[in-house]
Amino acid sequence: MGETVRMNDLPDGMADDARASWPPRELIDSFLGNFPHDFEWRPGETIEVDGEEAQNQARLFRDVLGRYASGVTVVTTVSDGVPVGMTCQSFTSVSLDPPLVAFLPTRQSRAFASIQRAGTFCVNFLASDQEQVSNQFASSGDDKFAGVSWTPSKDTGSPLLAGIVGHVDCTVHAVHEAGDHYLVIGKVVDLAAGDAEDPLLYYRGGYRTAT
Repeated sequence: MGETVRMNDLPDGMADDARASWPPRELIDSFLGNFPHDFEWRPGETIEVDGEEAQNQARLFRDVLGRYASGVTVVTTVSDGVPVGMTCQSFTSVSLDPPLVAFLPTRQSRAFASIQRAGTFCVNFLASDQEQVSNQFASSGDDKFAGVSWTPSKDTGSPLLAGIVGHVDCTVHAVHEAGDHYLVIGKVVDLAAGDAEDPLLYYRGGYRTAT
C-alpha cells in the first residue's frame, strides 16, 4: 500500500491534478534531511551529462539559450518558521485569467522542497544593483539572508526583499516534472512594483543591466 496524502497538508488553491500526486509531508521532510547542501542555480552552472556527444549538445544548448536575456529573481518562502530563498533565472508569466506564473527549480533543490512543504512562495525581481544578493542566494551558505533586508509579504508571509523591481506572491498551483527540473506553477495572490526601476539581467553567462 502506498502512503496516503493527507488533505490538510496540501496548499490552498492547488489544482486537482496536482493534488493527486502531491508528496506527503513525511516524504518532503525526508528529502530535506537527505541533502546537506543546496543545489540551486548558480551563474554559469550547468547540469552534468555523460558522454562527449551529450556534453557537446548540452554546451550548444546552453550557449544558444544564453543569448536570450532574462531577468534574475530570488524565490523565497518560510518553512517551519525559517526563511528560505534561492536564486532563479528560469521564471515566466503564464496566464492572466487566472493569474499564474512559473519557475523551474532543479530536481535536487532543497529550497523547492521547502516551498512544497510551505505551499507558498514569493518571486522577487532583482534590481540592477543587487548582483551580490543574487550571488548570496545562489551560494550554499547556511544563512543566505545575512545582511539582506526583508519583510514578510502581505498574503503568504514569504520574505519580500528590499530594493527590488517588483514581486509576485503565490500559492503553489501545480507541479510538473520537466527533465532534470520541475515546472512549478504559482497562483498569484498579490503583486506590486518595487521602488527600483532598472532590473538585473543575465545574458551569455554574465550579469547585465538595462542601462
